[in-house]
Amino acid sequence: MSSAVRWPSALAIAACASIGAGGVHAAVIGTHNEHRILALLFVWSAALQIVWGVAALLRTSATIAACGLVINAVMAGAWFVTRITGVSWISGLETKESIRFADAACAGLGIVVVGITLGLLLTPGATAEQRPANAAVPAFLVAALALPAMVVGGTTVHNHELSPDHSHTSVDATEPPAAVPAQPYDPTKPIDLSGVDGVSPEQQARAENLVAITLDRLPRFADYRTAEQEGWRSIGDSLTGYEHFLKWDLINDSVALNPDEPESLVYEVGRDGTRKLVSAMFMLPSTVSLDAVPDVGGRLTQWHVHNDLCFTNDPTAPQVAGITSAGGSCTPPLVKFPASPMIHVWIVPHPCGPFAALEGVGAGQVKAGDTKWCDHAHGSSGTLS
Repeated sequence: MSSAVRWPSALAIAACASIGAGGVHAAVIGTHNEHRILALLFVWSAALQIVWGVAALLRTSATIAACGLVINAVMAGAWFVTRITGVSWISGLETKESIRFADAACAGLGIVVVGITLGLLLTPGATAEQRPANAAVPAFLVAALALPAMVVGGTTVHNHELSPDHSHTSVDATEPPAAVPAQPYDPTKPIDLSGVDGVSPEQQARAENLVAITLDRLPRFADYRTAEQEGWRSIGDSLTGYEHFLKWDLINDSVALNPDEPESLVYEVGRDGTRKLVSAMFMLPSTVSLDAVPDVGGRLTQWHVHNDLCFTNDPTAPQVAGITSAGGSCTPPLVKFPASPMIHVWIVPHPCGPFAALEGVGAGQVKAGDTKWCDHAHGSSGTLS
């Protein structure tokens, strides 16, 4: 090979980018620990990218460049697959993931490595000099992107969407939940839903994860006009003091418990007409019965239905306009929609806890044989503001 092109500076940038991507992968391992195989994949991804990056800083060669190309091409390719479709054989990746800052930054760094290494390998007459490269500048630039991604990714709870059959992968509990005093639910503090008899550690963790990710994602709909622009429509119940905005085509899709696209948003309506976002109302397809709802948090998360509401027969924005007759039917032209199981996740304190129905124990119908439950253990004192 001739010495027409020198590699070290270019490969140093690729090396730093790979180390940065590996650091992001390492930071998010703990947020996926409910899925063992997925967590292990992140461990291996982090290790391979970091080790290759260090090796590329110490020695430049076509072999090392080729290894970096393969490693990071696989990582970037996997990211694209999980954002386009799910991976049915990996628990936690059954359905496609939404794009977030941390994973996009990680994939971007991997793509940088692929571009540089591929360019070097395809450059005629390039030389692989056997000396360390000055990596100060690329290291600083990569750190400026990777460190915020590590912080965001490592502190965000991931809630992988349900598969089409709405099932969860569960872990056998080997020990009963510890008896600890329950703490009132306060969205401004770390989420602690312990202290409820009969709730396993796995159920508690799933419930806490759902609350945490909802607190993180839902505020983008704080302005109801944002929701309207993206397809959510009011059902016209603001006179009750709370107004529901529904995106009807999300109800019967294959994804549930997704705060990026909640089936319904609940706003508290002030006397002056202002609207404050207070809750997501997640809904399952109407084909799912209360006997088949996913076990998110055991007793903590009680699903319910509303099968006594009548709506206007509007194909795009039905309005609630009454209740059913004693026989359970609606007077035409009002129509009754199939009942969909639903559950609230409150982003403000609620007297009956973070998963309470709108009016606590007084709303909706629960599974036959169950008693409507108010989570006083995690409920706030007083009423909603």
